[in-house]
Amino acid sequence: MAQRALITGITGQDGAYLAALLLDKGYDVHGLVRWDAVDGAVRLRALGVEDKVTLHWGDLADPLALAQLITRIQPNEIYNLAALTDVAVSFATPAAAVGACALGALHVLEAARLHAPSARVYQASSSEMFGTAPPPQDEDTPMHPASPYGAAKLAAYWLARTYRDAYGMHASNGILFNHESPLRGEGFVTKKIARGAAAIAVGAQTCLTLGNLDAQRDWGHARDYAAGMWAMVQQDAPGDYVLATGKAHTVREAAERALARVGIDLIWEGRGVEEVGRCRASGAVRVRVDPALFRPKEVPALLGNAAKARRALCWAPQVTFAALIDEMVDAERACFT
Repeated sequence: MAQRALITGITGQDGAYLAALLLDKGYDVHGLVRWDAVDGAVRLRALGVEDKVTLHWGDLADPLALAQLITRIQPNEIYNLAALTDVAVSFATPAAAVGACALGALHVLEAARLHAPSARVYQASSSEMFGTAPPPQDEDTPMHPASPYGAAKLAAYWLARTYRDAYGMHASNGILFNHESPLRGEGFVTKKIARGAAAIAVGAQTCLTLGNLDAQRDWGHARDYAAGMWAMVQQDAPGDYVLATGKAHTVREAAERALARVGIDLIWEGRGVEEVGRCRASGAVRVRVDPALFRPKEVPALLGNAAKARRALCWAPQVTFAALIDEMVDAERACFT
């Protein structure tokens, strides 16, 4: 009999890649979809798996319905990916962030404990839990979240560890550093940069407006990270693992790479909020800084050390930063043809 998996957040970037991976491995894949999702299967459709998964209406805010679903389908593995993932939005709606990320995780863990106690649970943690902790960060780094999102994810992380220790559940935390793809949501800077570069290339836009150009992130490809999620759940014993490339790049570098992909070589002038990126050939300003796009509390640098995952899971990222940005820009350019 095929392994059965339940993915909350299946219509998001990570959920879609994970669903495709599990289907390739012969799983019976079920997914939780919020009742207010608008064409929520668009990412599943993009990967050609929409008709191969079973979707269920639900909400992590409704523990009774979640418990009934888990009782009915009896998953062997549960991947809790659902969350309010936009850090900036979490400052505007902190209660919603805590509800989705922390209480949602609690509801998943409790439903699994009561109704599918042998199920293995994956909890999607985040590098945002490290916040202002100095890089590089690994599983032993003290966590200092700098956003409601990061704080809520840290609560979920400790809930998973608590349920693991108290009830003997196979509950693992995947502490994932930034991972992107052409399926990334509109609120993320990599998506904004890729789309902006594509729009500038065809004259639909003249300039990219960004926030903190000096912010450093460890960017990998979501497809690689989905493989790491699955590997964690296959371990004999549960644990917590950082997934990261071990290489950090600034927002400035991401913009440079994206615009280079469309034939624009940038030169930088000015400092701070006055800094601009000009096209070397034409002199036209292609990147500007808008202070309104800075976070209320900045996280200067996230850089992961995934040595434990490399050793224990035999996991390593396959897609480079440059290849990732190129793929995202090419996907956006295809939308203009």
